[in-house]
Amino acid sequence: MARNTGGGRVGQVKNRSQFFSAEHNRWVKRDTRTGRIVAVKADEKPYKGVRKERGGRHAD
Repeated sequence: MARNTGGGRVGQVKNRSQFFSAEHNRWVKRDTRTGRIVAVKADEKPYKGVRKERGGRHAD
């Protein structure tokens, strides 16, 4: 279970996933319940603690 501990989050972020958008060349965070885009990462590194969707170029 994810929780804020003052020094940072412990565990994964719930109800979120991320995928690599080749169009923007950035990681995009998505709400898993609605499917809506939540945020686009400013740099090219993936979000920490957010699971990756399968099928993408950089998916694990």
